[in-house]
Amino acid sequence: MGIGAKLEKLLKKRNMNANELAQNIGVAPTTIYSMIRRDSKKADIEVLFKLAKELGVDAEYFCDTDEDISKHEPSYDDVERLIARNGKQMSKEQKLHLIQLLSERIE
Repeated sequence: MGIGAKLEKLLKKRNMNANELAQNIGVAPTTIYSMIRRDSKKADIEVLFKLAKELGVDAEYFCDTDEDISKHEPSYDDVERLIARNGKQMSKEQKLHLIQLLSERIE
């Protein structure tokens, strides 16, 4: 399954269309439609990161693998990468909330 098929699957799952997604991430709608239509194995990395963030998946979701990453329990490394990548954009309250959630899972 290529990037376009995975993208189309996520859009359906979230009841979103390509125009909404394009507007939310600041790209032309033709970019999204083209990705879906061509079902390419490659895409601009910046666009992929924006897509992943907006659709609530890790960027690796779009990698060329047969396994569905969303079905697996995230590892410590996954959580660490996510925080390192997005931590600067998080408010103090969001960081504290995340710490509380992680602490609850440990207990």
